[in-house]
Amino acid sequence: MPQMDRYKNRNVYIEFVANEDFINLPYEERLTITFITSGSINILLNDRPVKIVSPSILCSSMDDKIQVIEKHNVASQSFCFHPDFFNTAHFSETKGYLSTNLKIDIGLALFKKDNINTGVYAADDKVYLKLYEWFFVMGTEVYAQSDSLWVCRIKKYLIQILGMLEELNLSSEKSPVNLALEYIHINYSDKIRLEDLTRCAHLNRVSLNKSFQDICGCTAMAYLLAYRLKVAESLLTHTDMSLNEVARATGFEYDTYFIKQFTAKRGMTPTEFRNTSREFGKCQ
Repeated sequence: MPQMDRYKNRNVYIEFVANEDFINLPYEERLTITFITSGSINILLNDRPVKIVSPSILCSSMDDKIQVIEKHNVASQSFCFHPDFFNTAHFSETKGYLSTNLKIDIGLALFKKDNINTGVYAADDKVYLKLYEWFFVMGTEVYAQSDSLWVCRIKKYLIQILGMLEELNLSSEKSPVNLALEYIHINYSDKIRLEDLTRCAHLNRVSLNKSFQDICGCTAMAYLLAYRLKVAESLLTHTDMSLNEVARATGFEYDTYFIKQFTAKRGMTPTEFRNTSREFGKCQ
């Protein structure tokens, strides 16, 4: 059932299932992220046998066919959303609820199945705590609607979850640079020092930056800044979060520093970027 936003008199087409039993999966007209936190389950996914061992994420779409074969002490939760939830939508005090034709495309490939991709993604110890935190907040907000920006926060965490999973599954190679990239993609919302990256990559500063230059075309900390700004762009476009909230969500300690860096790299302020991106995407 859609959620009625009690602050803005609108239906929000999302659901949170605190105890997913897989019986109703896939949900009609919904994309679903299922977080398996313990146990294991054997399923037929589009007639293909798949074993899911916790902790893992299953990304399923309304077109999938899922049949449970066997479960062993499974505990899981699901967040479901209609594809229209990915439309940029914001609220105007003068015009009410506005939708645009902009689409969030972060992580949509995670739901597509082929001979290689089953939609199942392992969540190791480094990823688990972030996923647990973000799922907990999304579930709480669906039920509590703690303030008028509860939908923005859910969309923020959804963007972060899908973005992180997408980045982490681009490469399975555990090279020094990929280890540092993995650390960035998981922890970019927290304070990160160059020493943190050299430690996880097992390289000194010079070697790490040289490797980053060879592969990414920039230093490790420059990549971190670029990635934070990339996530910030999605949050600015698709949510009504304040600049301070966007800054904190993307690892900037102060919104003034975030504004300075964004303006220097993008040639416009975050507010100008938000207005421009939404104006460009308005339905005619």
